[in-house]
Amino acid sequence: MKYETSINDSSNNKRIAKNTLLLYFRMLLMMVVTLYTSRVVLATLGVEDYGIYNVVGGVVTMFGFISGCMSTATQRYLTFELGKGRVKRLQEVFNVSILIHGIVALVILVVAETIGLWFLWNKMQIPTGRLDAAFWVYQSSVLAALIMIMSIPYNATIIAHERMSAFACISVLEVLLKLGIVYLLLLLNVDKLILYAVLIVAVQFAVRICYGWYCKCHFKETRIRLTWNRCLIKEMLSFAGWSIVGNAAYVAYTQGINVLLNIFFGPTVNAARAISVQVQHAVNMFSQNFQTAINPQITKSYAASDYVEMYTLIYRSSKFTFFLLLFLSLPVMIETEYMLNLWLTVVPDDTVIFTRLILCTTIIDSMANPLMVAVTATGHIRRYHIIVGGCLLSIIPLSYGVLKLGYSPASVLVVHFLLSVVAFAIRLCIVTRMINMPLYIYIKEVILKSLKVVVLSVPVPLVISFYLHTSFIVTGVVCVVSVSVISYVFGLDENERTFVGKRLKGALLKMGC
Repeated sequence: MKYETSINDSSNNKRIAKNTLLLYFRMLLMMVVTLYTSRVVLATLGVEDYGIYNVVGGVVTMFGFISGCMSTATQRYLTFELGKGRVKRLQEVFNVSILIHGIVALVILVVAETIGLWFLWNKMQIPTGRLDAAFWVYQSSVLAALIMIMSIPYNATIIAHERMSAFACISVLEVLLKLGIVYLLLLLNVDKLILYAVLIVAVQFAVRICYGWYCKCHFKETRIRLTWNRCLIKEMLSFAGWSIVGNAAYVAYTQGINVLLNIFFGPTVNAARAISVQVQHAVNMFSQNFQTAINPQITKSYAASDYVEMYTLIYRSSKFTFFLLLFLSLPVMIETEYMLNLWLTVVPDDTVIFTRLILCTTIIDSMANPLMVAVTATGHIRRYHIIVGGCLLSIIPLSYGVLKLGYSPASVLVVHFLLSVVAFAIRLCIVTRMINMPLYIYIKEVILKSLKVVVLSVPVPLVISFYLHTSFIVTGVVCVVSVSVISYVFGLDENERTFVGKRLKGALLKMGC
């Protein structure tokens, strides 16, 4: 089977491009505000309280991985039914998902107020004088988790319909409210940690109301008519159930690592990891937004049995996401220390090495996202999640082992990176067999071209930065030019280069250049 890229101005391509731009607008807006608010919040709360907020809130996330499974299931079934064009079934899926999410929220509430509280009081290393504040942070985080769970069906509907403009518009309100939080933190003379936790919940509730209102105005299937479709409930719960292993793996490399670092080193190291994760999120949002725009098309292509289009979307999204993250991450990894000092008034120890290792792992994981979407589209996820989830869950015991041997906090992130590489190889083998996608084409079009771009584009910026001691701006420009040129010449095929060339020429003509 020969892989041919025929890029045209089809409605699907235009929709993907439009939605990507809208999501980028949303991302840039939120990223600027997040970078500013993080700086002010860290300075206002202090390193210790900032670490407490992240690790205590993370305990709730450990219980919320079940909602992540339901989010995946809801997204898949809504998008699949849209691809099939079955309107009545679409309404059934939405209403069943509302019912299931209500039950899940109730279960998580019970577990969080029993096992979760026990863990907080008995296992977490919280300074004695901040135990009461940590309790209120925990309760606020529980409420935020419940709001998030009940928002999932509505957000999934917006994504399935590819109405990314809704996310862009509502995000304007969200960032304004978050700026208001910073103002109130500086203005009010109360416990800053408790105030911050409560205000974050209030913002999430307001955003949840906006998304619900938008869906009710635009999508008929979101009008709640509680339906007890036993077969559909069983099918969706089965799908979500097999996703638990994969989502538990997510908890392992996020909050699981966070808890281990807290147990061995205390909240100061948690603050360092929290900052590095924020840098990761800021960079990763670019690839996530591109992937969010293209994910519905992958699922709809599978539902319509258009497998050639599905393969093409997987190849391109894997490759383009890798190039995009390398483009953004390389200057950050080279100039990490300078950027952190420019951004923050206080930079906790280990933040620099944490940031570099996390970004390396993120680049690897980004290539796996289209593969995961392809598996989800098929609905046959049991074997995939058992194997891949089992591999990623081993991060926890292996990390615990290296820490017990006396290694530094960064060793945990090295373990994470190595297992992410192994997990990617496993994913690729499983997915190519599951959807009959030619493995050799993926290796040729994605892996080999990505490796070639890394090998050819990275050395020049490294040499210039470390040996010539150039400024951050010069290093950044060299990174951007190096990755862009090498990706264009060696990463794209002839049709893709022609497409990009025409788009650039058109943009320059519009600008009058």
